[in-house]
Amino acid sequence: MNGNRSAGHAGWAMIGIMGLALVAGNVARAHCDTMDGPVIQAAVTALERGDVAHVLKWVPASDEPAIREAFHLARQVRGHGPAAWELADRSFFETLVRLHRESEGATYRGIQPAGTPVPAPVARADKALEEGEVDDLARRIAALVESGIRERFAKAQTAAASMDESVEKGRAYVDAYVEFVHYVKAIHDLAQGHGPHHGHGSESPAPAHSH
Repeated sequence: MNGNRSAGHAGWAMIGIMGLALVAGNVARAHCDTMDGPVIQAAVTALERGDVAHVLKWVPASDEPAIREAFHLARQVRGHGPAAWELADRSFFETLVRLHRESEGATYRGIQPAGTPVPAPVARADKALEEGEVDDLARRIAALVESGIRERFAKAQTAAASMDESVEKGRAYVDAYVEFVHYVKAIHDLAQGHGPHHGHGSESPAPAHSH
């Protein structure tokens, strides 16, 4: 029994940051458009070394020609002085980040300054990768998911006890029921790999039926 429960927790942990992204929306992807985020840091390295390969992983194959062209132009313009250098880099950063965010289905908001706050789940995910240890993150996410399910279950169960007393209480039950079921389904879909992801060139999942 404990083994099954541990396996279940591990499965929930796999949805980690994506699960919280359902709540946080695009903000969970905010570090991808900051000056000190991984996308622009890769762009800086590419420009310094003259090798566009450093950034191609951040865009789908269909956008590779556009990135190669923007990179080539930036390298050319850089040779026309400090002002041109800065403008060329900025233009390349903007093109790269815009196409990257479009591939995620996220809105391009422009380049955010260095030091822009990163949502806690994203910071923890980055830290886990840097340190090569994910146990603490997995436990935190598993606890949040379990708490969210239990809270919505209790609300729906309580509402069910009085749902036939009046139309208003019936509607309150339906609201609680829908919230509980949709929450569980969203988490389950993410755990099964059917939720938001950063995969490039993959097909979008079919829309889920809703109540």
